[in-house]
Amino acid sequence: MSVPLPIEVNEDRQEPIYYQIEEQVKALIVSGYLPADTALPSIRALATDLGCSVITTRRAYQNLEQDAYIKTHRGKGTFVQEVGKKKRSMLKEQAVQDALRQAVRTARQHEYTDAEIKQLLNIVLREER
Repeated sequence: MSVPLPIEVNEDRQEPIYYQIEEQVKALIVSGYLPADTALPSIRALATDLGCSVITTRRAYQNLEQDAYIKTHRGKGTFVQEVGKKKRSMLKEQAVQDALRQAVRTARQHEYTDAEIKQLLNIVLREER
C-alpha cells in the first residue's frame, strides 16, 4: 500500500509541473518524511491526485529515479531509495539556500538594501521561533 503524498502543484508558477513534483518528493525524502522502502503512488494514481497528466508524473518519477531518490520494481511498484547522511545534509542545505536566494531576489526586485533584507530576515526568524 502506497503513502499519499502531501504535495501540491501550481500551474501559475514558472517551474514546470514535473519539476514541482520532483522537488517536493525530494524534500519529503530528504527530510525523512518518506523513509527508505516507502511505497509511492503509481504514476497514474499520482497524476489523478494532482490533476495533471500521466506524462508529467512519469517524467518526474523518471528524473527522481535517475537521481537515485526512488526505484521502480516492475510488477511491485515504486519505492523510496536510501539517501545517505552526507547527501541528505547537503541536499537540505541546498534547499534552504535556494529558498533564501529566491527571497533575496524578491527583496531586491522591491529595491530593499542588504541591511533591510537582514532586518526582514531577523523579523521572520523571531516570528518562527
